[in-house]
Amino acid sequence: MAEKAQARASRPISQTATPDLVLKPFAQEETFKAKAYKALKSAIIEMDIYSSPEQAWIDERHLSEKLGVSRTPVREAILMLEQQGFVKSVPRRGIMVVKKTKHEVVEMIQVWAALEGMAARLITQRASDQEIGRLRLLFKEFDASHKPEDFLCEYSTANIRFHQTMIELTGSPLLAEMTENLVLHVRGIRQITIGRDHRAARSIEDHLGIIEALERRETELAEKLARDHTLGLAAYVAEHSEGIF
Repeated sequence: MAEKAQARASRPISQTATPDLVLKPFAQEETFKAKAYKALKSAIIEMDIYSSPEQAWIDERHLSEKLGVSRTPVREAILMLEQQGFVKSVPRRGIMVVKKTKHEVVEMIQVWAALEGMAARLITQRASDQEIGRLRLLFKEFDASHKPEDFLCEYSTANIRFHQTMIELTGSPLLAEMTENLVLHVRGIRQITIGRDHRAARSIEDHLGIIEALERRETELAEKLARDHTLGLAAYVAEHSEGIF
């Protein structure tokens, strides 16, 4: 008995049995750099950089004033965005919002198509009927008397929201993160091309077909329709890029 007691006493503390401790990490307040990064990235993603042939620029001092912080966190946020390929520092000129080449954009759309096909698959497996219903609501105002091609601004907004909602409905933070850096470019190209060659009318037909497949939980069909729909945009951009690049 004495030997057992001595063995217990000599056992390292890390090896002794201890009750489970319920601990929560301390809440850390966001740094100014993190806040500046989130605000600036969000603003850049919302920019329509492909609608004009002019290059888009951002000014560090102006950003500092708008955000109400010193220029240091803004500079650090810009550096992070530059590492991610959103912006580029040009000596003696400023900070340029990066536009992609035609080849790069086509490649990005193809990647989006693959991710969106997987999104459709996951939606059929994870999303509720009510959640899938959100997709149909986006197009409830468009019919024979309210044709997409006659209301391009409204339809373009619904179109972009459809593709963003597809990613959201997967419930996958990783999938959302993977598409985040593509949104700026893919969305901009969608906005420009939606009014060309009756693409709006074909777009809503594609969307409704995808929604019907999702509602019926036809996984393989939904995945194929979603992927092929976006690959169609890639093919269109590859063939008709006038006025975009």
